[in-house]
Formats: sequence, C-alpha cells, structure tokens
Amino acid sequence: MSLLKGFFTSRRWEDAKKSWYQFTRNPLSIIGLSVVVFVIFVAIFADYIAPYPNDAKQYMYNFNQTMLPPSWVHLFGTDELGRDVLSRTLFGFRYSLMMVAVILSIVTPPGVILGLTAGYFKGTWLEMIIMRVTDIFVGVPGLILAMAVCTIIGPNLINAMLALCLMWWPWYCRLAYSMATSLRNEAFIQAAEVTGASPFHILFREILPNTLGAILTKLTLDAGFVILLAASLSYLGLGAQPPTPDLGTMVSAGAKWLPDSWWISIFPALGITLTILGFNMLGDGVRDIFAAEEL
Repeated sequence: MSLLKGFFTSRRWEDAKKSWYQFTRNPLSIIGLSVVVFVIFVAIFADYIAPYPNDAKQYMYNFNQTMLPPSWVHLFGTDELGRDVLSRTLFGFRYSLMMVAVILSIVTPPGVILGLTAGYFKGTWLEMIIMRVTDIFVGVPGLILAMAVCTIIGPNLINAMLALCLMWWPWYCRLAYSMATSLRNEAFIQAAEVTGASPFHILFREILPNTLGAILTKLTLDAGFVILLAASLSYLGLGAQPPTPDLGTMVSAGAKWLPDSWWISIFPALGITLTILGFNMLGDGVRDIFAAEEL
C-alpha cells in the first residue's frame, strides 16, 4: 500500500514538473504570474504597506495637502481632498480582487452545471430550455445589461457584483455545453453508460474532469475582464460609490481635474492596466499547460 501511495505521489510530482516546464517556456507567463502574485500580496497587506492607510478610510480628508503633485512624501501625489493616491490605489487592488473572487465563484458552478447538462442531454427538451435562456442573456450586450440592473436596483458595490454575475454565467454555460457535446459520444462515455453509470456520475466523474482545462483557462482570462467591467461601472457611477477607494471610482473622480492634476486619474488607471495584463499573461501560461497535456 505504501509503495502504491509513493507511486502516485511520484506521478503527481512528475506531472507538476512537466506543467511548470510548459508554463515557464513562455517568459510572459512568468511576468504575468509575478504581477498577479504582487497584486494579491499588496491587496492582502495594504494596511501595512500603504504609507497613509487612513486615507483609504471613509470620510478622511486633509485640505492642507490637496492636489499635491508626486513627490517623495506622496509618491503618487494627493487628490482633491488631500488623500494619498498611492495608499488609495493599493486598497483599490483589494476591491478589484474581491470582485473577481466573488463574481467568478458565483457564476462558474451554475454555468458549468447547466452547460454540462444541456450538452449531455443534447436533443431533449432540457437542452432546448437551457440553451434558449442562455441565448437570451448572451443576446443582450453585457455592459448594457449590467448598467440597466445597477440603475434599477441602485448603484453600489454589491449591486455591481450582482449585475456582473447576471451577465457572466451564460459564457460558462456555453463553454461547458460545447465541451460536453464533443465528449458525449466518446468511447469512455459509452463504456460508462453500458456499465450502468448514472447521468450524475457521467456528468461529474467522466465529462467534468475533461473540461477543467478549458474552464480554468477561461477563469484566469476572465479575471481581467471582470476588473475592467467593474471599473467601467464604477467610472460611470454605477459601481462602488465614493469615498470607497475603488480604482474605477478614482479614475472617474480625477477625470475632471485633467490635464493639470493628471496623477489623480493616471496612477489608478495604470493599476487597472497592470492587473488586467497580469491576468491575461497568466491565462496564456495556463492555456499552454493544458494544451501540452492534450498532445
């Protein structure tokens, strides 16, 4: 028993080394991973890293230091209320990553389950209902749908999350549907059906493991899009509301002071760009790993 356990442990270790090798073949993937790890670290420890953490709290202001340009005292300058832009940008990463974690963790399970079900039962009334409802949501532009939802139920951070969740699940449903449709006639699925395996077993023990590569790749790439759309809603005043240190809200608040006080908008915008690029490059590396495993 111990020998068998050691074999599987060694096999996992070899697989991990091969995956890491495939990942490191692309230097941009390493850069993306470094950026994402840096952003996560900053978001978690912003209270200790930020030079002026109190400036990220609500209703903090210092009118004696308004609109100060970047300097050694305030590396990113200060905003119209005298708050340190660097400190608020660091805390803004926390809200952006929170949006990513909450939204993707909510939309992925129902989207994948519905897609797998529709794909496996292709040609039945169940597939028709699931995919037609999905087509309705996909037919509406995502940002427009999110804006409408936030306008109706009220603009704030929680409602922005709900709005993005409402527009995001159909894409995971379609991805899982496509994968399940292509796998349902494979020999190993037919063998499981012949042996009397239940649909639940086939869906979650046979089909789902073979779709994880595509799902994980999409999750990584979607993280950047979630940050972009969340920032867009905040910029339009439909997401996080001032004085929350959200990156999109900060860009919007500083836009009216351009071009003189450019630092108020530029540095939060660069933070959004850096995070999105990091997740996109990381997603390319994850895709390379699973593409190599399929060969």
